[in-house]
Amino acid sequence: MNTPELIAIAGLVAVFGISMWRSLNMGAVALVVAFVLGVGYFDLDVADIAEGFPGSLFVTLLGVTYLFGIARANGTVDCIVGSAVRLVKGRVALIPWIFFVLAAIITGAGALSAATNAILIPVGLAFAYRYKISPLLVGLSVLNGTNAGGFSPISVYFNIVDDVFGQSGVTLDPAPIFLLTFVANLVLNLAAFFLLGGRELLRRGRQIAEISDEERDLGPTPSSGGTAVATAVKWTTRNVLTVALLTGIVFLALTFTLDVGFLALTSAVILAALYPSDSKKAVEQIGWGVILLIGGIVTYISVLQSAGVIDSIATSVTTIGSPLVAALTILFVAGLVSAFASTNAMFVVLVPLAAPLVLTGNVSTLGFVVALCIAASAVDSSPFSTGGALIIANTEEELRDKTFRGLLIWGMSMIVIAPVMAWLLFVLPT
Repeated sequence: MNTPELIAIAGLVAVFGISMWRSLNMGAVALVVAFVLGVGYFDLDVADIAEGFPGSLFVTLLGVTYLFGIARANGTVDCIVGSAVRLVKGRVALIPWIFFVLAAIITGAGALSAATNAILIPVGLAFAYRYKISPLLVGLSVLNGTNAGGFSPISVYFNIVDDVFGQSGVTLDPAPIFLLTFVANLVLNLAAFFLLGGRELLRRGRQIAEISDEERDLGPTPSSGGTAVATAVKWTTRNVLTVALLTGIVFLALTFTLDVGFLALTSAVILAALYPSDSKKAVEQIGWGVILLIGGIVTYISVLQSAGVIDSIATSVTTIGSPLVAALTILFVAGLVSAFASTNAMFVVLVPLAAPLVLTGNVSTLGFVVALCIAASAVDSSPFSTGGALIIANTEEELRDKTFRGLLIWGMSMIVIAPVMAWLLFVLPT
């Protein structure tokens, strides 16, 4: 490697190292490093550096997180969760799957994965404790569901991947990516279900006692770990309108390829104009931290692209054995780093390096993108990730050590299993 490539990699290591060491937003550190290296070493103008900030991605993240914030503030999320929970009707084996589907719906509607996990994991683990289900199973069902919905056309994950690939000249078709990643996470959750007590749940059948109207009115109970596990569901006009707008976004984005960010922002503004009180609460839930994170990392990568560093590194990557070996290497890196750091940041960093593989036709665009999405997100079950930490924190004290060990084994195994299986199923055949 030449000196510019080494300087670029050192800068990236500094961004990750400083942000993790001092618990700083990685995007803020990346913006500073982009300025220092861009002006001081690569001889770029400040205007050139600023042009690298992803304006379209900013609108997308702003729009979808603002809209989800309104959906949460006006009770639509509670209505969806409450309606789904009532569908259980005593079927204990359905509980993990209810939370899988809920997580997929909420994340697929544009929620940040961290927000989905924060909403569902405490409720799900209260159910697990109440009805003697493995907390690891219910927690993984939420995380797998989050990843299953994480690549819908209006999701945050997909829009990050789509935007960064688009900057490299690669056009993605959202429908097959969503379908294949959903099926992959569904299969992953099936494996978790049968490995973590699903057969016993099926044998138990209808053993859940219905929650009485009196208990439902009382809200949180000691037996539910202090969390209200069921609520009376009352849909209002604003809830129905919110769901209709979310459905409309998906339809317009897929049918007419309209911009998801502006569609979501338009829907959010409509709801805000009709119900101003919801808007005030929703602004607090906009993913400003994620916007800064992604904006900073993308800007840093843009500086490296302007200096020609990315092209040089990408050329080096494509010369690793064969294109298939290079693809597998990138998948392993994605899984390893995402287990300990931000999955969003990994997409931004790795996609420009992977783009030459698909641009040259050496590997299938669809196959590699699906494999990358699976490899980078399946490891979110690591106990060192936000979702994994939430599972540990919400597990009953007497089960916490056992759950941590189980989550550690599952998460670390995904670092190897997810990249290899994704490569074998989606990259190698193409």
